[in-house]
Amino acid sequence: MTQKKRIRRPVNGVLVLDKPRGMSSNAALQKVRWLLNAEKAGHTGSLDPLATGVLPLCFGEATKFSQFLLDADKAYDTVLQLGVTTTTADAEGEVLERRAVSSGQAELEGVLPRFTGPIKQVPPMYSALKKDGQPLYKLARAGEVVEREPRSVTIHRLQLLALDADRASLHVACSKGTYVRTLAEDIGAALGCGAHVAELRRTQAGPFSLPQAITLAQLEEAFEAGGNEALDAFLLPVDSGLQDWPQVHLSEHSAYYWLHGQPVRAPGAPAFGSVRVYDHQGQFIGIGDMTDDARVAPRRLIRSQ
Repeated sequence: MTQKKRIRRPVNGVLVLDKPRGMSSNAALQKVRWLLNAEKAGHTGSLDPLATGVLPLCFGEATKFSQFLLDADKAYDTVLQLGVTTTTADAEGEVLERRAVSSGQAELEGVLPRFTGPIKQVPPMYSALKKDGQPLYKLARAGEVVEREPRSVTIHRLQLLALDADRASLHVACSKGTYVRTLAEDIGAALGCGAHVAELRRTQAGPFSLPQAITLAQLEEAFEAGGNEALDAFLLPVDSGLQDWPQVHLSEHSAYYWLHGQPVRAPGAPAFGSVRVYDHQGQFIGIGDMTDDARVAPRRLIRSQ
């Protein structure tokens, strides 16, 4: 007897998940997609299994804009275990070395400015970056170490929240592509004792923050009570990840031509850059780019909902 194929439903919007510890970002995405029974889904940049916190998940038309969330700034609360280095630079790796910790609060606060502002980071071997088509973490598990080019990132804010013996709690606000594990290693090296990430919680991803995040337990509870559609109440609008973009509103006439691929004029549009575009009824219809002749050119459209 063949198993009947599950018919998925069209779901459009963003769900901000509070990812649990020990689960990969993709496993979390697939679990939520199953609960929603959604046709199309994608996440906006991976969190390590060790990490918890803000993981925006995009469904349906919102997946067209997930790249912009991937490029957004992030913020984390992390706990560094001083005096211990590991193979993965976090608590899931094997211990490489233990050293005595003689640094106090003054020494730790003294090195943090070195890692604030534009800095260079060498990506860790245990990362999803690829070398000749192979993820670095696969090479690392095979015992290989390859040369990695330093990458430019920006640490907007690096604040010591607490220091309890050999465990330092930090708040990190940073640009995309920042590895907090590498930051922990570099701070540990600057202190002369080594360090790794013991705990990591993402508190912000672009415009989304922890107060908006829903746990898997909450989603499962809603599913048990009301099925797939009960989870729709947790969805944010398709354009919720673009709220810091300028917006333009088109007349019914202009929206028609814009949706058919033609640049149009829009009152109040900025002189340059990207914009989110709404029709005469206030419905989000996509994003566009300003042209040299002050028109809005279509860049990515969404299907009518």
